[in-house]
Amino acid sequence: MQADLTMGNLASALSLQSEEAALVEELRAGSEEAFAWLIARYHHPIYSLLARTVHDSADAADLTQEVFVKIFRGIGSFHGESSLRTWIYRIALREASNQRRWWARHKQQEIPLEQTMGESESGVPVRLGELLVDPAESPFEMVVHTENRERVEAALRQVPEPFRTTLILRDIEGFVYEEVAEMQGVNLGTVKSRLVRGRACLKAQLTPHQRTEHSPANPEFEMSLREEAR
Repeated sequence: MQADLTMGNLASALSLQSEEAALVEELRAGSEEAFAWLIARYHHPIYSLLARTVHDSADAADLTQEVFVKIFRGIGSFHGESSLRTWIYRIALREASNQRRWWARHKQQEIPLEQTMGESESGVPVRLGELLVDPAESPFEMVVHTENRERVEAALRQVPEPFRTTLILRDIEGFVYEEVAEMQGVNLGTVKSRLVRGRACLKAQLTPHQRTEHSPANPEFEMSLREEAR
């Protein structure tokens, strides 16, 4: 049975690689349908990543558009050394890094999560924190209750770089260590070290709130924060 499972996983991986190769070829050929599918698939994840990693979150939407422009213009240089998803995220991280450098030169304060970003169709004000909610299930949602999401997002912003980005890529986006290392251009040991320090820093940011509220700690969350990098 174990052999059957292994063969099944291999077949699935080969199928995904084949589908990705076909998609890349269509993108290189200028297919509008392929590019529209790519945007529909990756727009929300890339926006969420950028909104969490750049200083001025109000610019995340514009930055997301710029990422897809770079993808469209640079698809010809993608030769499959990594997965298409990893390549896309690497572009997004590079744009986020450029934005942070610009922020350091021109900005002096962050936009709070309570900042109104506009109005919904019903005329109700929409706050930035509400835009960051990801409807998809992820490790992040498994350990943080919905009512605590805004507080955790705010605490996450206090984690210094590059620990914050490593934490986002591994614990929120779910990339494996090798993919995170490739995106950030560092070795596995550095990724694991950054992850441990990032988790510890996030825990330190959240602990005062937990003590004030006299609420019991979530054992799964505590385990995630203490866990040695695998």
